[in-house]
Amino acid sequence: MFYNFSKKPLLKRIALILLMALAIFILMLLADHPTWVERYYSHGFYIFICWVLHPVLNLFPFSVGDVLYIAVIAYLVYKTISFFKLLFKKQFKKVGMLLLGLVIGVQTGILAFYLFWGMNYFRPSAAERLNLRDTAFTTADLKAVTKLLIDSVNITRARVTVADLAQNNNAIYQTAVQAVKSLSTDSANFRARHPGIKPSLLTFLLNYISTSGYYNPFTSEAQINYQMPVFNRPFVACHEMSHQMGYGAEDEADFAGFTVAVNSHNHLLRYSAYHLAVSEFMYSLARRDTMAFKELKATISKDAHQDYVIERNYWLSYENRLNAISSIFYDSFLKANNQPQGLATYNRMVLLVMASERKHWVRH
Repeated sequence: MFYNFSKKPLLKRIALILLMALAIFILMLLADHPTWVERYYSHGFYIFICWVLHPVLNLFPFSVGDVLYIAVIAYLVYKTISFFKLLFKKQFKKVGMLLLGLVIGVQTGILAFYLFWGMNYFRPSAAERLNLRDTAFTTADLKAVTKLLIDSVNITRARVTVADLAQNNNAIYQTAVQAVKSLSTDSANFRARHPGIKPSLLTFLLNYISTSGYYNPFTSEAQINYQMPVFNRPFVACHEMSHQMGYGAEDEADFAGFTVAVNSHNHLLRYSAYHLAVSEFMYSLARRDTMAFKELKATISKDAHQDYVIERNYWLSYENRLNAISSIFYDSFLKANNQPQGLATYNRMVLLVMASERKHWVRH
């Protein structure tokens, strides 16, 4: 005898919850096998997702994912109001059905997240894929590479013209996209399929949570804060498009974005990458050797130093309690997705750059 689930909505929802819980459980079992994830997801199903979603959604000049987020938030607000109305009327059966529907919605979001992109968090690390696993380095090594990066940031900043800094966002986006496509053609490790970057419809909110950009795993769109300092935007665009390549961890996306940018011939894009790298390396150096930090800080050119001041003041002007709350939330999100360092993962780009530089050194 079979139940007629169409006439028993409560049983139907419970059965669906159990079925989706099983699907999530199976996905998490797969996550424990990075080689499987790499072969069957990152080089399999995810490529299909890229070929389908990227060219279609690139047709829209606005972020479809942002519209989706706004719609979901509006729907949740509506359902929250309905929930309290039902409680007030003591219609507990309907309250229970609403809560079960919420559970199904959350499960659907989790499945969509991991199926459309999130499984990339569990592939072998970029260090392993790029053969950059030797990440041990001395303070002297760190100081030497930081000095090289400061030389690069000074040189590239001197080449940036007033016209470069006056570029509109569309020009910046196109430059970043072309840089991604160029490296994609030359390197299988940085393969991109119809990359694209869009201005975030939520930029006013991004400013208050100190966010320069983000990747939408449900629509495979890369979004950028289009109001932050112009010299930050090119690198952030490359960073977010690195997520489209399948780089999940933030340090890996930073490294991939840096690699894309420094291989470009565009002055502003190259400067943007070195600007970020010097910031990360100086932060790491300050934690190891404050004297070396002060010594190298004095060698940063006047224009480059002024840009760091502009950047810091920009984010400070929006600093508030919401920023602290969002940081705690995002830190927990990263730790839950195979990035145990949380927000500190961003600073771990230094390890990958150092390992990459080691291949080109001859030092004793």
